Amino acid sequence: MKMWIKLGFRNLWKNRRRSLFTIAAISFGFAAVNLLGGFTHYVFRGLEDSYVYAYGNGHMSIFKQGYLKEGALDPTSYLLDASTLRTIIKRCDEDARIVVATPQLNINGLVSNGNSSSIMIAEGRVPEDAQLIRSHGHGFIGKLKMFRGAELSSGDEGGVGMTTGLGEKLGLGLDSNAIVMAATVDGFMNALDANVVQVLDAPMDILDDMLMAVPLSFAQDLYETQSADRINVLLSDPDDKDRVMAELARDLQQAGLSVEIHPWDELRPSYLRIKNMFDVIFSFVFAIVLIIVFLSIVNTVGMAVLERTREIGTLRSLGCKRHDVIAMFATEAGLLALFGSILGAMVTFACWAYVTWSQPTWTPPNIPKEVPLEIHLVPWLFVASLCCLMILASTAALVPARRAARMNIIDALGHT
Repeated sequence: MKMWIKLGFRNLWKNRRRSLFTIAAISFGFAAVNLLGGFTHYVFRGLEDSYVYAYGNGHMSIFKQGYLKEGALDPTSYLLDASTLRTIIKRCDEDARIVVATPQLNINGLVSNGNSSSIMIAEGRVPEDAQLIRSHGHGFIGKLKMFRGAELSSGDEGGVGMTTGLGEKLGLGLDSNAIVMAATVDGFMNALDANVVQVLDAPMDILDDMLMAVPLSFAQDLYETQSADRINVLLSDPDDKDRVMAELARDLQQAGLSVEIHPWDELRPSYLRIKNMFDVIFSFVFAIVLIIVFLSIVNTVGMAVLERTREIGTLRSLGCKRHDVIAMFATEAGLLALFGSILGAMVTFACWAYVTWSQPTWTPPNIPKEVPLEIHLVPWLFVASLCCLMILASTAALVPARRAARMNIIDALGHT
C-alpha cells in the first residue's frame, strides 16, 4: 500500500496541471456542500431557537388530553384547572433537567380605543418566566428582543403588548390606554382596562393586525378563571427531551391526570416543511457535486491510462497483477479526492472566517427583524463529505483502471 501511495504522488506530480484542475473541481464541490450544509444547520438552529427561546414556548408543552384536536371548537372545556397546574409544575420543579415549567393561557376577543374596536388574539404568559426562557437562547437569540418598549411584568397586570399593525389600526402606541373585552369561561362578557407598554414584532404578517401579549394574570382575570391551556417546559439540555417526555407522561398518568405532551417541533408544522425543503435542496446540490467529481475523476484517470499504457505494460511484465494496476489508479484517484477535500476545507474555513468577520445581516422568514447571518462549521459533515468523495473517486477510477488492467502486455509495451 505504501508503494502505491508513493507512486500515486509521483504520477499526480508528473501530470500536475491536470491534477490541479481536478483537485480544484473537487475542492469547490467540497466547499459548496459544507457551506450549504453549514447555512442549513444555522437555519435549522435558528428555527428551533426562535420558537423555543425567542417566543418563549420551551422544548415541550403539556395539554389536557384532546386539546389539540378539539380545543379549537371548545377551548374552555380543555383548560388545565388550578389543581392540575400545581401538580404538574410541582412534578417539573423536582426534575433537575427542567429549567422552568410555566403556564400559558391563549385568549381571544376585542380590543378598543374607546371609539373603534378590532379582533385580537393574545398569549397570556408569566412575564418573568418568558424572560427566563429567552435568556437561555443561544447566540444572538438570547439577546433578541421581539418588541420595543418595556418588559411585561406580573406586578403591572394592565401592561400589555400590541403588534405594530394592530396599534396603527386603532391609533394606539406606547403608553396608550385601551379596553380589552372577551367572553369569560362561563359565557359572560368581561372587559379590562389596559395600557400599551410594548410594541410587538409579529412573527407572521397575517398576525400583525391582531396579536397581543398579556401577563397570565391579565388573561385569567379577563376569562375569570385560574386555569391555563398549557404548560410550557424548558430543558437545560434539549437532548434530554424524549427521556423527560416519557418520564413526565408516565408520572402524570400515575397521578391520575389526563394530559398529553408534545415536543416543540410537533407544535410547529412549518419547521418540518422548511426542513424538508432544505433537505431536498441540499441533496440536489450534493448530487450535482458527486456527478462533477465522478466525471472529473473518470476523465483524469482515463487520460492517465492512455498516456501511461507502456508503463502499465512494463508493470505487468514485471509481475504486477491486474488488481495491482487497478489499486494503483484507485489510489491516485483517492489522493486527488483527499487533496481536493483538504483544499475545500481551507476554502470553507476562509468563507466562514469572512462571514464571521463581516457580520452580514438578513431578515429570515420566522423572525421579523434583521439578524446576523452565520455559517456553522459542522464536523460530521466534513467527515462525511471526505469519506463520500474518497469512495466515489476510487469507484470512478475503476472503469478506466479495469480497462488498463486487461490490456495485453505485448500490445501495451508496443503502444505509441
